[in-house]
Amino acid sequence: MLACEGKLTHLGLDKAPARSTLSDANAKRSYRVFESLYFELVRQYISFISDSRLKGLSIRNLKIIDSTTISLFSDLLGGVGRNPLEGSRKKGGIKVHTLMDAFSGVAEFIRITAAKEHDRKFLYHIKLVPNSWVVFDKGYNPFRQFVKWNNEKIWFVTRMRENALFHVTKVLKDKTRKKKAIGVIKEQLITIPYKNEQKEDLRLKLRRITFKAEEGKTYIFMTNNFTLPADQIALIYKNRWMIELLFKQIKQNFPLRYFWGESENTIKIQVYCVLIAQLLMVVIRKKASTKKSFANMITVIRLHLMSYVNLFAFIKDTYSAWKKAKPPPLLFA
Repeated sequence: MLACEGKLTHLGLDKAPARSTLSDANAKRSYRVFESLYFELVRQYISFISDSRLKGLSIRNLKIIDSTTISLFSDLLGGVGRNPLEGSRKKGGIKVHTLMDAFSGVAEFIRITAAKEHDRKFLYHIKLVPNSWVVFDKGYNPFRQFVKWNNEKIWFVTRMRENALFHVTKVLKDKTRKKKAIGVIKEQLITIPYKNEQKEDLRLKLRRITFKAEEGKTYIFMTNNFTLPADQIALIYKNRWMIELLFKQIKQNFPLRYFWGESENTIKIQVYCVLIAQLLMVVIRKKASTKKSFANMITVIRLHLMSYVNLFAFIKDTYSAWKKAKPPPLLFA
């Protein structure tokens, strides 16, 4: 901002604010302003940035759940990691729990908590419409929530824990004895024991699918859907890694290493500002129909944030747009 001080009047600023000014403002201004702005932008652009076709999937409403942790040099939101050495400062951390739409590649729902909060609690806060699909890792396994989703016709796909207790009721397919078998090698109907709120012993009916990848690694999935082909179930789980790419994209291009203040409100403001920036960049990239990588596009925009150029033309063909924007050289007699 200091480097662009000559152009800040276009933003209504006489000069670049001091760090302390930003810190004080972020402590007083509610993060919910930025939260509501982000979700309004999601509602406005979700249909525009969505891709109706996703790597061979036959379903049309897939959500991905995961979380990412951001370390803080403060114990404001609870410690994360090992206890510090004597005399050193304890690190705190925030956990950004995310529900991502697989077809748009942006977060549809966010919950920010202390890093020590267990991931499975996030499932109680999300709202899904009937016939939605949701995929998550094996760290999320609240069986009461699975029963609730069964009643609401919400389908899930997850990996099964190695120590999970289950009973096989029927074997639908078994190719485990075949040499060099890959893909879906076993499909079973199972029941898993759980207790309801009244502490009664009940059993949940699920489908267990064993999948062997080409490199030899074996994955065991479970789902409450009994009609979708088993290879589609495996493909749904494969797409779970899209949320890891989203987290990587955000952390590499909008690093949350420095915070303008130490209040919880300040931290949440900056997290939502990063999400807003990421969403806008996705929209700009699609509108510009550019082949530039996301990281390259971010770099170009960061360098010329206050340059007077046509943004979409600049992203699509940087060299041509910059030549048009440059003023002609001064001629002296």
